[in-house]
Amino acid sequence: MPLHAVLFDLDGTLVDSVPDLAYAVNAMRVDLGMAPLREDVIATYVGKGVENLVHRALAASMDEATEHERFPEALASFRHAYHMINGEKTRIFDGVIEGLQAMRAQGLKLAVVTNKAAEFTGPLLKNIGLHAFFDVVVSGDTVDRKKPDPMPMLYACEQLGVAPADALVIGDSMNDASSGRAAGCTVLLVPYGYNEGRDIRSIEADGIVASIKEAAEWTASRTASAATGSEPLPLTMH
Repeated sequence: MPLHAVLFDLDGTLVDSVPDLAYAVNAMRVDLGMAPLREDVIATYVGKGVENLVHRALAASMDEATEHERFPEALASFRHAYHMINGEKTRIFDGVIEGLQAMRAQGLKLAVVTNKAAEFTGPLLKNIGLHAFFDVVVSGDTVDRKKPDPMPMLYACEQLGVAPADALVIGDSMNDASSGRAAGCTVLLVPYGYNEGRDIRSIEADGIVASIKEAAEWTASRTASAATGSEPLPLTMH
C-alpha cells in the first residue's frame, strides 16, 4: 500500500541537538556545584524527555528511577540554560533537508513526534528553519504518555487524518521503534543517532536507512511499486 504520512523523531534523527543539551546539562551541574560531564556521556542520557535527562545527569547514571532531593532546583536550572541556548549549536543532519523536500514533493504529510517538551520543540524547529516542513508537531507533553508508548504516534496520525498502517515512522532509537510498531506503522531507523548508547541493529524494525534522503528514495519507490505492482527498493536490516 502507498504511504500517506511520515512521522519523524527529532533529536538524533533530524538534528544533532546534543551540543545544546550538553551545554544546558553542564550549566545545571555547575550551578549545583557538580563537575561537568563529557558530551558523549550526556548523549547516552537523551531520549526519554527532559525530566529523565535531568535525573540521569544528576546521578551521572542511566538509572531512570534515581531520585535526587535537588531535582526541582536542577530541572529549573536546566530549563533556564536550555532556553538560552536552544538551537544555537544544534545542526541538521546531512540529507535531512533534501529528504524532507522530496517527501513534500511526493505529497506526503509530515509530522514531528518527539519526547522533547513543547516549550523547547517549537522554538528549536523555528530556530533551525525546519518548522515549515511539518503539518503536525507532537511533543513529549502534548498527550498523556511519551514514546515508547504508541499514544503520540496514534495522536499524530489522527491529527494528520491518516490510518497508522498508511504512516511511516523514522527514528533513531528503541523508543521510536516500539512506539511506531505498537501503533501499527512501518518503522525505519537511522544509524547515526543516540539510542541511549545501544546498537541500532539490535532493534526490530522494517529497515535501516543511511539518511532521510535515502528514506525519501524508499518512500518514492514504495509509491511507485504500489502503482505498478513491482517491489520497492530493498532495505538494509543489519
